[in-house]
This record gives sequence, C-alpha cells and structure tokens, in this order.
Amino acid sequence: MATSYKLRCNIVGHKKDVRSLSATIIPEGGIVSGSRDTTARVWLPNEHNAGFIEGQVLQGHSNFVAAVCVLPPDESHPSGLIVTGSNDNTILMFVPGQLEAVCKLTGHTDTVCALASGKFGFLLSGSWDKTAKVWLNQKCVMTLEGHEMAVWAVAVMSEKGVMLTGSADKTIKLWKAGRCEVTFRGHTDCVRGLAALENGAFLSCANDCSVRKWTMSGDCIGVYSGHNNYVYSIAILPNGQDFVTSGEDCTVRVWCDGKCIQTISHPTQSVWCVCTLPNGDIVTGASDGVIRVFTAAPERMASPDQQKAFEELVASSTIASQVGDINKEDLPGPEALFNPGRRDGQTKLIRDGDRVEAYSWDAAKNEWSKVGEVVGSSGGSQATSGKVLYEGKEYDYVFDVDIEDGKPPLKLPYNKAEDPWQAAQKFLHKNNLSQLFLDQVANFITTNAKGIEPAVQSNEYFDPFTGENRYVPGRLTAGGDIRGSDPFTGNTRYQPAASVVNSVVPTVGADPFTGAGSYRPSGSTPTASSTPYYPVNAFLTSDNADVKKIIAKLKEFNGNVELHLRVPEEALDRLEHIVTGKATNADLTILQQLLQWPPDKVFPGLDLLRMGVKQPSVCHHFCQQPNFLDDLCRYLIEESSAANQMSLRTLTNLFSQPDGVKLLLADPSRLLKSIEQCKNISTKNAQLALSTTLLNFSIAAAAAKDFDLKSECLATTAKILRRELDAEAAFRLLAALGTLIHEDESCQAVMHSLELAPVLRMLINKSDSNKVLECADQLLKYLT
Repeated sequence: MATSYKLRCNIVGHKKDVRSLSATIIPEGGIVSGSRDTTARVWLPNEHNAGFIEGQVLQGHSNFVAAVCVLPPDESHPSGLIVTGSNDNTILMFVPGQLEAVCKLTGHTDTVCALASGKFGFLLSGSWDKTAKVWLNQKCVMTLEGHEMAVWAVAVMSEKGVMLTGSADKTIKLWKAGRCEVTFRGHTDCVRGLAALENGAFLSCANDCSVRKWTMSGDCIGVYSGHNNYVYSIAILPNGQDFVTSGEDCTVRVWCDGKCIQTISHPTQSVWCVCTLPNGDIVTGASDGVIRVFTAAPERMASPDQQKAFEELVASSTIASQVGDINKEDLPGPEALFNPGRRDGQTKLIRDGDRVEAYSWDAAKNEWSKVGEVVGSSGGSQATSGKVLYEGKEYDYVFDVDIEDGKPPLKLPYNKAEDPWQAAQKFLHKNNLSQLFLDQVANFITTNAKGIEPAVQSNEYFDPFTGENRYVPGRLTAGGDIRGSDPFTGNTRYQPAASVVNSVVPTVGADPFTGAGSYRPSGSTPTASSTPYYPVNAFLTSDNADVKKIIAKLKEFNGNVELHLRVPEEALDRLEHIVTGKATNADLTILQQLLQWPPDKVFPGLDLLRMGVKQPSVCHHFCQQPNFLDDLCRYLIEESSAANQMSLRTLTNLFSQPDGVKLLLADPSRLLKSIEQCKNISTKNAQLALSTTLLNFSIAAAAAKDFDLKSECLATTAKILRRELDAEAAFRLLAALGTLIHEDESCQAVMHSLELAPVLRMLINKSDSNKVLECADQLLKYLT
C-alpha cells in the first residue's frame, strides 16, 4: 500500500460517543452510525466536497444504540433495511429515507450489542444475555446457546452457510444450521470483534490486545500484535485480505500482509468502532462523539490546514497512563526522539520537565509524532479506566462477600450509578440467596462504596456497556422519564413462557412414496417445495426378519462370548415373544444382557430389539432404561458394520411408537451427531438404514414444527448427501430435505445456506433413477 491514509473529514452530529458503524448499500459510499445518545444516523456523501451530510436521524430506542448493520435489498424492501440494536434489548428496522421504524424485534433479555447480515435476508444478533439469535422475515428462527458470558461479536460467512459468535468467555463458536460445530480457543480475554475473509478464514480481535486469524476447522494460523490496549473493532479492506483495527489505545491501525503498516492516532481515548467503505476509505467512531473518515486517495484528502489542525489536536490530547504510576526520572528526555523507531505505531514516553509526553513513530513520515500528554490512571485495576473487570464487564467495585464459613466469598460487582438495592437484588438472584439478605447487602454496598451518587446525567465518559453511564433500570432521564421498571418484579421482568409439550406422531402407514400413506398434492402441479415424493407424512419401518435364524445366531454366539456374558440357552428360545408382544419381564432382562455383548457379536441381539421396539410394551420398557440411547449411539460408531446397521434400524423403528418418538426427540442433537459419525455405511443396506432414520427424524421434526430440530436435520442430511450413495438412499435423503422445507420459508433459507446446488447437479448428472432425478431437479429449481 504505497499511499498512507490521511484525514478526509470529521463528521459531527452525535452528542455522545459513537459505538457502531456500517457502510450503506444504497446509496453506495454512505455511513450508518449508532451512538450512546440513543440515535442512529445516516450520513450521505456530499457531491460538492469530500465530506458527508446528515441524511436521517433514526430514533425509537429508549437507550443507547450499541450496534448497527445494513440488510441488502430484496423484493419486500428494494432499498434494503437499516438495523439497530440497543441497550433497551430490542432491534429496530428502518427503511432508508424513512424516520419511523418499520419493525421492532424482541426476544433478547439484555443489551443487543452486535449485528451482522447474511444471505437470503438473515440477520444475526449478539447480546449480553449470552445468546445469539438468527432472524428471518422479522421472526426469530434460531437461538444459538452455548456461550457462558455475553456475546459481544457476531459475523456471517455467507458463502459457507456459517455463523460466528465471539464472547466475553474468551471463545469463538462456529455455527451451522443452528448447531455449534467448532469452538475456537486462544484469546486470553474477551473477544470484541469478528470479520470474515474472502478465502474462508476469519479474523478476531480481543481485550488481550491481539488479533488472530483462524481457519474454519479451528486452527489459529496467525497472531498479530501492535495495539497497547483493548482491540474493540475490526474491518476488512476492499481487497478482502487486509484489515483495520481500532482500540482503547487511541489508535486505528492498518494491516497489510499481517503487518501493521500505519497507525492513525486519535485525540480521544476510546476508538470504539471502525468500518471500511467500498472505495477503501476508513471510518472511525470514538468516545468524543466524532466520526472521522480517512482516505488514501489524494483527491479526497482534507486540506493541509485541516490535516494540521487534526495533528495538533492529537498532540494536545491527554492520555491516561497504561502502566500505573510512572517514575518520570526513569524516562528519557527529548534527545531520545533523534533515534528512529523500529516499527510504525511504536510508542515512546518522553520526560519534558514535569510533563510526560507520548510519541508515536510515523513510518510514512519517518518521524516521531506527538500523540498526547500522559496523565496518571485513576487507581483501579483496569489500566485506562480505573475500573475492575469482572465477568467481562467493568465495575467501580467488586466486593468479596462472605456468606458461609468455610466457603470462598462471593463476588458482588457494583457501579456507583446503580441503585444499591437493585444491585443487591441482582446479587441475591444470581447466587440463589434468600430475600431476607436484601437490606443487609444493600447497606453493605452503601457503607463500602464511597460517593454513591446516582446521577441523572454526567458529562464524564465511562464505557456505556460496562461502566457508570450504562443502562440502569429505573434511572430517571433529564426529562423525568423512567428508563425501565424493576427487572425482578416489574412488567418488563423476564417471564418464562409456559412449557407445553405437544407430541405429534404421524400415522404409521404403507410406503409413503408409492402407497396409501404417500402425500400427493391435489389439483396443482408440483412446486419446488412440493412433489409427488414429498413431504412425507408417515414413518417408515424396517419389517423383514426371520426370528428363528436370529435366535439360532444368538445360540451360536452364546457359546463363544465370555462366561459372565452368557445366558441360559432355554431363555433364548423364549425370545420369540419379543416380536409377538407377549414378552415377560424375564424375556426383556435377557435381551438387555444380550445387548452387552461385544460389537462383533451384538448385532443379532440388536436385530431382535429392532423388531421388538415395534411392540408398545417392549418399546416402553427400553425407553425407560437410562443408558438405552447411549448404547445405541455407541454401536453407531463401532467398527462392526452389522452393529452400525442394526442400531440404525432400531432407531428407525423407534419412531413407530409414541414412547420412541418422545425419547428420540428429547436429545436429538446427540443422536444426529452420532449418525453423522457412523463409520460403516459402504453397503447398500447400511445406507438405506441411515437414510431412513434421517427421513423419520425429518418427518418428526416437520410434524412437531420445531425449527431448531428441522435445521439440525437439514444440516445432517446435507452432510450425508455429499457421500457416495446408493440411488434409493439418496432418494430418501432428498425426500427428507423436501419434507423439511415444505411450506417453511425459514427452512428453505437454511437449505440455501448449506450450498447444496453442486450436490444436486451431481445427482442429476450421475443418477439413473427417475425419482432421484425428479426430486433433485425440483429442489435445484428452488435453490436457483
């Protein structure tokens, strides 16, 4: 990058710090900003100069705007949508050019602090409530749960159908169709930003001052250091590989080929956010409420006088000490500035009389530039703010509270702007303590926290997400309006919805593809989501068996297993009752013993179980056994092909009984994961067993109208469909896909994200089966 970035313009309009930025799609080259002043604003390029003019002021949130993004145009909204997330726990959507929100999304129970848009109208949001949510057509279609602390960063890798979340728990998670596929560990502090690269890799930044580059498989392939404090935000430059970062060290840094090639100092402590424009310009938002645009294009650069004024403003700013109290006598004098720096952005402290000044090496100018005067920190454990970090958030105090002798003290975080009784109530609620302690804890806070003044407004800056000026329920605004009611007893408190379990079991019928149980739409020609082959509404079962041969094989193996695993031979003769529905408890106990045989000898017992679970009494008995599903999952991943196959057939037949459906849907994620890992499906029979099991799962998910389960089934089916398969097995998987997406736009969009078009084209080109061709062709028409 030959030309360095210089100031293009300052954009002034927000009354408080700017927390989030995004480039607009229509018009290209515009900016959306979100601020602690509770507004979002649209800034349009000024055709007459290199600056911007205010286009819209977007209002509607009752507290600060923490995140913004832009949804691309679609049929419903040809100009796209502007999306804002707030500390009031809601998301608003605006049509460009209109001041009123057209939609409010509710569902998060804490601050919405991150937003990202994806293909097909998907919106991904991250929140302090430890979850991320996926929205489509103004509805929450998935909740991504798994992080232990606030989700501060989200990103969408659209070309891979992948979503990413970064958290204060120091981890990043990769999600596909609602399932966590990979957890990335490496950062040593809260993850604050994520950005997808063009080659399928992605970048993350964190409070540990570092930037990391990851592959989708979980490998960290680069660690980039340069910032001296928290790195809050990261954005990709138009070439798809180079990037820019911003942080708590007053700087924005430009990275090329993994090296910091330029450091842009700011006249304010926190540069909260950064984004890039299609022309390569860099936009920053900071704690002084100013948006700044920097450009490498000479024709857009500010005048020399404006650039000089900016440099002087940076030089005259003060910087909080990042190393505690400084011993001035140990610092070099101005003569140290004669020695060149080793890298761009290198910082050096200089003693000039009684002052301590900070200088940064500007590689482009080949000189040291003054970036401010250093002042002492305020004495807390956080270097620049004087606050204490606890569970990823900053507090004025974190008290140790002894509740019970012999046990470690509990942590009580508190900010001076909080009401002591509300802070005490949160503490009791989190630690499951009696309400009798409320006054005692509140008085403890009042006694030990100095200078408690729940101010109405304050001009002093603190982190609005974690510090003194963040959202506090019940706080009065300057106009006397109440920000929110008591979160524990008021009308905005969290109230879990009533749990209602609806067990929907489709009728077991004949062959659902050709028989009386098949679904056939009336009167109309098949569409992309409806054909004579799907949706399927009747479970398939595995019925053929010769019980006498099964028992003969059991007798053969009974003489070859270890003594403690053998059963009386006369007991084996009675096992015919397992299939007829006349089994006694003694018969069922014998069958349970047979299921403990080694993998190479367990398959005849599984075969008998496969037939038996079609009987209500047998199914009920085994569904009550605590390790029943564990054993079936274990057989799925054994090396024995016969055990794999019989275990799959048993799962298939469990769908024939309500008890079986209830058990299988109690923890479907584990079962679907085990099915993915099934080792031996090289034979036609094994492939049919696996595909039939997945088809039954799809029928159950569709009948229950469970979007999360349907998404998981889609993801698993898509993975299996990519293998070399027998035509009938492929057909059943295609029917499963059609069943899942039938009349469900959200699932149709999920199938889009799974990138199945190449797989369907391959099936069309290679298969000799007419029904495979027809199914694949209909699904492909929908996808394209």
